[in-house]
Amino acid sequence: MNRTRMKTLGIRSNFLGIDTQHSAFDSSAVVILPAPYEATVSYGGGTKHGPAAILKASHFVEFYDEETGRDISQELGIATMPPLAFAKKKDQAALAMLEHAVSSLLERGKFVVTLGGEHTISSAVIAAHAKRLPNLSVVQFDAHSDLRDSYQGNRFSHASVMARVAEFLDPRRIVQVGIRAQCEEEARFIQEKKVNTFYAHALRDGRYTTSRSNWSDAVVSCLSENVYITFDVDGFDPSVMPSTGTPEPNGLYWSETMECLRKIGRQKKIVGFDVVELAPLKGLSHPDLTTAKLVSKILNYAL
Repeated sequence: MNRTRMKTLGIRSNFLGIDTQHSAFDSSAVVILPAPYEATVSYGGGTKHGPAAILKASHFVEFYDEETGRDISQELGIATMPPLAFAKKKDQAALAMLEHAVSSLLERGKFVVTLGGEHTISSAVIAAHAKRLPNLSVVQFDAHSDLRDSYQGNRFSHASVMARVAEFLDPRRIVQVGIRAQCEEEARFIQEKKVNTFYAHALRDGRYTTSRSNWSDAVVSCLSENVYITFDVDGFDPSVMPSTGTPEPNGLYWSETMECLRKIGRQKKIVGFDVVELAPLKGLSHPDLTTAKLVSKILNYAL
């Protein structure tokens, strides 16, 4: 991306269906970047259709947020970029292209929201932010640790994304929420590298809950001032989010997740985020709308 006029999606296909006045690139503080990358899914597929489904469903999300009392689209402007065309690019080549795209947007002062696609994309987006913010911490909402050194022979698998992040970011600044599926290698990594992992079973057992606080306070206490959020939608319980490649029981519910995100936004500075792993199911629209609403809520809490 360069300094020439930036092409953006119009009202019929952009996030929320925003008019031209409030979705122009130059006047918008927020940029939505669809990244429909899918190369390493291991069970259910379809994440490459996730960004388009989120954008389509977002047209049924209200501009006005009744909780914060704001309309971010009118107040700050939200521009939506055309989907990145990965073509035959995979692994390092695809991630390098995405990192360059995000870095270019950050250089222009934009708050970047990246829509996946599989979770692999997040390492590139986080890298772009980490190079500008050396004190960055990352909070990962997810059912899986994604800390395998490689999976099915690929170090750039979606199951290895946080292992790649830990190569350039201090693992102690990675905070995982809702984890409930991992291999022994990942458990050892967490213990040895001091990753802050909040397992779903520990949240349910009340390990972090007292009379004056709940588990979200413990999550926030682990974060530095600048926070990047990577949200794999399989972090939600399958009753909330069935449209994902590897749904796991005993997941997070909407209200408790919003409480955690709200506290992060109030007590820290959210500098960017991605939402990944939506795999739309034909004839089932509510997960798409839930994901679009999630993007809107994080924006409201962040800004």
